[in-house]
Amino acid sequence: MSSIIQPKSSEQASLGSQEYFGEQWKVYQKVLNNNYMGHGEIYCILHELLVSYFQKPFKMLDLGCGDASFTAQVLLDTNIVSYQGVDLSIPALEIAKQNMAIIQCDTTFTQGNFSELVSQLVQGQQDRFDAILMSFALHHLHLEQKDCFIGQLKSLLASGGIFILIDIVRQEEEDRESYIRRYLEGIQKHWSLLTPQEYSMVENHMLSSDFPETQQTLQEISQKYNFTRFECLYCDPQDTTQLLCFY
Repeated sequence: MSSIIQPKSSEQASLGSQEYFGEQWKVYQKVLNNNYMGHGEIYCILHELLVSYFQKPFKMLDLGCGDASFTAQVLLDTNIVSYQGVDLSIPALEIAKQNMAIIQCDTTFTQGNFSELVSQLVQGQQDRFDAILMSFALHHLHLEQKDCFIGQLKSLLASGGIFILIDIVRQEEEDRESYIRRYLEGIQKHWSLLTPQEYSMVENHMLSSDFPETQQTLQEISQKYNFTRFECLYCDPQDTTQLLCFY
């Protein structure tokens, strides 16, 4: 069974991630179980992409993998041969190990900050991946960080590889504040099973940690780093979330 690699530099970050896991994990599971963020539709499309695009064996890097519950289901009946999951939370990675056990491929789980790990992989110049998946994590970085980060990902992709981004995306005319206000209005209207306390937790998280970009901005970054194609495979009915592919 795969072990969890935990660099010493990540020990302090791990403490904070475990606190997050304990306080907010149940809320996030409620959101997932009720499909409030559209994971059902998004990951169905992702499965179709992986099956159709990767006719040959492929290697995947999953940044911010969480418990990999949806990813494990997506990878069933695909040609995956190697999976590396990265997350700050050790409890989440322990669950991810169990969820990924249904997939017949080599698995590695690394505890740490995804941006730091990517920098290490780039410096090592050894690992190349056919698919890099990032689901609801990139928006935690500021614009300059996103720009540098996507540039680093380009150098980790094998020839013909894809960076697959699932994330919140602003409309072109929106700024951060108006987007968050619109998203929170949608939560109040549609996420009916959240308690007032749970809504407050989601609201506080968004106000402190969410920095979504527009699709145009993300496309311009991809062009800057010579990605040959940019494609949107899914946009939710509220126009808040997209599945984007950088080829």
